[in-house]
Amino acid sequence: MSASINIALVIGSLRKESINRKFAEYIVSQMPDSVTIKEVHIADLPLYNQDYDDKTIESYERVRQQLKDADAVLIVTPEHNRTMPAALKNVVDIGSRPYKESVWTHKKVAVVTASPGSFGGINSGLDVRKSMQMLSAQLMVDPEIHLSRATDSLNEDGSISAHTQKFLQGFVTDFVQFAGKSGG
Repeated sequence: MSASINIALVIGSLRKESINRKFAEYIVSQMPDSVTIKEVHIADLPLYNQDYDDKTIESYERVRQQLKDADAVLIVTPEHNRTMPAALKNVVDIGSRPYKESVWTHKKVAVVTASPGSFGGINSGLDVRKSMQMLSAQLMVDPEIHLSRATDSLNEDGSISAHTQKFLQGFVTDFVQFAGKSGG
């Protein structure tokens, strides 16, 4: 694939030492040279309020523009209380507004979840997918990545285990193909 692909990366955890950040960084490191990835920083975003739709909020505009400019969005997120983290939901809402100006419409989106628990953040992933479907995003449906017992996928030095690397490399190949397909 020779055409360049621009990916917006959204990490649903605000923690500096988040295991989801480690998995996201590994995924990014495996992307081919034709892929440019820019993280969408979400920690500075005020909570969405419809009263803001008539105002210019610099951080909202920055995020909306990053999402608009991307060919696809990769969301890597934990699960908080059996759903997506509040910071991620805030980005979903900000990108969906103002009314009829959603950046999510026809946007290609892939979701990766990781959790130290047994279910791998599947509830979070399903809730993100549910929101994206309602917003008319194009979801990558296969493979679904929900890394359960995710801390077991990390070596003592914090690097990704060989078994998980192989699994994630397969995801990267599929995601790049999905992101590079034309249509919408």
